[in-house]
Amino acid sequence: MDRVADSSFKPDREHSHERLRVIKPGRGSLKNVLQDLWYSRELLYFLTWRDVKVRYKQTTLGVLWAVLQPTLQMVVLSIVFGRVAGIARNTGGTPYPIFLYSGLLPWTFFSTTLVGCSGSVVGNAALVTKVRFPRIALPVASVAAGVVDLFIASTVLVGLMIWYHVPISISLLGVPLLVLGLSCISLGFGMVFAALTVTYRDFRYVVPFMAQIWMFLTPVIYPASIVSAKWRWLMMINPLSGLVAGFRAVFLGTRIDWTTLGISTLITAFMLLAGAHYFRATERRFADVI
Repeated sequence: MDRVADSSFKPDREHSHERLRVIKPGRGSLKNVLQDLWYSRELLYFLTWRDVKVRYKQTTLGVLWAVLQPTLQMVVLSIVFGRVAGIARNTGGTPYPIFLYSGLLPWTFFSTTLVGCSGSVVGNAALVTKVRFPRIALPVASVAAGVVDLFIASTVLVGLMIWYHVPISISLLGVPLLVLGLSCISLGFGMVFAALTVTYRDFRYVVPFMAQIWMFLTPVIYPASIVSAKWRWLMMINPLSGLVAGFRAVFLGTRIDWTTLGISTLITAFMLLAGAHYFRATERRFADVI
């Protein structure tokens, strides 16, 4: 017997239309970025924890590498610049090793997270092309993993303060704010380079090289006071100058250059907004290009 279709059946268009959900690319505003990060906070936690574990997986020393990198740099640079170049005479009486380490600590955090952020999208190509999630969580997770390393490496700085009898002052309460500033400037530049690396893979080599040059333009191994007044303005527009100098000042209890720190804060806020906007404007084509 031939089956006859029931012509009386009519699809429930009204209810089927209500069940339809349209997924649209996110906008570039900071408000939507914060909303996406909040809704995907569990994913962000697991991405951060994954980055921390992968970084030290199958290593003999494990998380001690977070301490060894700035410590070995401090030893080498103390010999080269402290004794040979004579910069130690311009630190205002502060022992050069602790002066140097207090600058290397925030700089190592910035350079490491900058490189990590720039390759975060390309390094997770399989995830980007198969799963829908806020892509901005990838560079944010790289910065969050860097904060863990910064916290571990800070124990050496506390030990140096005890060794050199540097008093612990109330100014240390400003450390979380400076870490937040360092995280924001790392994320701002990191989002820009992460988006650019998707299209132009050359940035995987440009960013580490740029970070090396950038270090010598920032008062990390030398005090800002030795810079000629003629070129002081050039150092002030470097957003890392105020943040690194401020980080050093709150640990050592020295005077904070509020003008330079204020300029760095303004540039950091602008770079964070610009980076978020550029990343969200370009992320819709990541899956096609990557």
